[in-house]
Amino acid sequence: MMSKKNINRSVATFVAGVTLAATLASCSGSDTKPSTPSATNPAATTTTAAKEPAKEPAKAPSNLSGNITIDGSSTVAPISKAVAEDFAKSNPGVKVPVGTSGTGGGFKKFCSGDTDISNASRPIKSKEAEDCKKAGVEFIELPVAIDGLTVVVNKENTWAKCLTTAELKTIWSPESEGKITNWNQVRPDFPSEPLALFGAGADSGTFDYFTEAINKKEKVIRKDYQPSEDDNIIVKGVQGGKGGMGFFGVAYFEENAKTLNAVEVDGGKGCVAPTAENINSGKYTPLSRPLFIYVNKKSLARPEVKAFVEYYFKDIKVVKEVGYVPLPTDALPKIIERVTSAKAGTTFMGAEAGVPIAELLAKDLK
Repeated sequence: MMSKKNINRSVATFVAGVTLAATLASCSGSDTKPSTPSATNPAATTTTAAKEPAKEPAKAPSNLSGNITIDGSSTVAPISKAVAEDFAKSNPGVKVPVGTSGTGGGFKKFCSGDTDISNASRPIKSKEAEDCKKAGVEFIELPVAIDGLTVVVNKENTWAKCLTTAELKTIWSPESEGKITNWNQVRPDFPSEPLALFGAGADSGTFDYFTEAINKKEKVIRKDYQPSEDDNIIVKGVQGGKGGMGFFGVAYFEENAKTLNAVEVDGGKGCVAPTAENINSGKYTPLSRPLFIYVNKKSLARPEVKAFVEYYFKDIKVVKEVGYVPLPTDALPKIIERVTSAKAGTTFMGAEAGVPIAELLAKDLK
């Protein structure tokens, strides 16, 4: 999948020699004021998240060098790419290309030992973990942000402002293939407008998460929709017709909010918009999810990789600036401990949706 383009952001330059202790000391509080949730501006609301480290004076570039290979989820790619750009300012000798072959495709490369870091929009699966083990790849599992998987419709769609999870299943289930083809079949008071469906392809973590959350079984979906590993193609597809609908991460909606509408989701407790506050609090259910990077433990022993991963959690301002929700304050120390101690294994694999990130981080690694 292609990476997200044209991200408008301004991130302060940090020094590679800053210690993790300084990060821990400054990761508390919130730097934004509360605002009213809005389905057209999900990132506009605040949440209890880590406070940005204080800006430090620029110093001479480091003498680190080498290549750090990253591949995987296009949803996580904007974060990794932004962090890599900022890291390069004080570490010009380190090259960090970021590929977007999808979460599943990224794990195939990672568990073969071909990449140092794998971007993932879902936890690693047991089969992937077994493949890593067979190849001698120990991995360190690190949540980096929270995403609200967003259902979008064409800007001219004025009727589908809120849909229940049952209605979403009616639209996307395999049983609906060739049968549910018009909006008035979803709800009788909807207009007679042909459905045009666009969504993530089978190698995407977004595809896995959406199918499990809505159809209650991973990778189970109607086949008469237009899949793509490129979220920008999904955006264009939905923009192309009044009956268009699609799904992807909230950052891609945020980038295209002027030409798309976000649908509020009723998971059983009323209509909830994919705002930052709702995503982080767990109210936006069942479509809130953590995003990850997985780091090869052998790679972490290299000084340039360790410096980059440590920097990833100093540059937390980037998460908000590319459209995602920062991690809760109580999660950061446990994540950083995984880095400093090189703790390999997973606590997120197989976890139910809605369990707090800090709670999962506290579990024994397996």
